[in-house]
Amino acid sequence: MEYDQLAGRVRAFRKLKGYTQQELAAKLEISVAVLGSLERGTRKPDPKLLERIADALGVGYADLTAES
Repeated sequence: MEYDQLAGRVRAFRKLKGYTQQELAAKLEISVAVLGSLERGTRKPDPKLLERIADALGVGYADLTAES
């Protein structure tokens, strides 16, 4: 999977759910910098963190990681 595709999905789902980066980062107990780098596609995503993000956003893991 391309990181930019994943980044776009994380950002899109976050915005659909109405979370700011600060709110989602706090919910996940990670820094805004980490979330921002994931959303920019500059950080290699950790599968466990992706699972937590999916849970926090109320979407399936496959929804975040699906190839388009």
